Amino acid sequence: MSEQNPVLNKLLQLLDDNQAIDIKVIDVRKQTTITDYMIIASGRSSRHVKAISQKIMEDMKNSGSPAINCTGLETGDWVLIDFSDFIIHVMQPEYRQYYNLEGLWEEHPEK
Repeated sequence: MSEQNPVLNKLLQLLDDNQAIDIKVIDVRKQTTITDYMIIASGRSSRHVKAISQKIMEDMKNSGSPAINCTGLETGDWVLIDFSDFIIHVMQPEYRQYYNLEGLWEEHPEK
């Protein structure tokens, strides 16, 4: 999926470079028109979540693709960064488990 998309590759590389944990990409093009991909990752602490998020926004802005919006940076529990075709969720593990975005957005085969 990411081989054809340089922006997705860059975002995934930035998450990896900043030691984000358990990075997951969900293709939501069939489910919503607000974005193409949800990228979910965890940080070890609120400070780590903030650092990951700030670095991604800074690097993407410097490469000419600034974020449209960012929410949650104040607390660092769950930061949502909107890049239009890509929405990144950087969360502390307990918030990620509680809200279970993967369960909400991943396609499940019909039984």
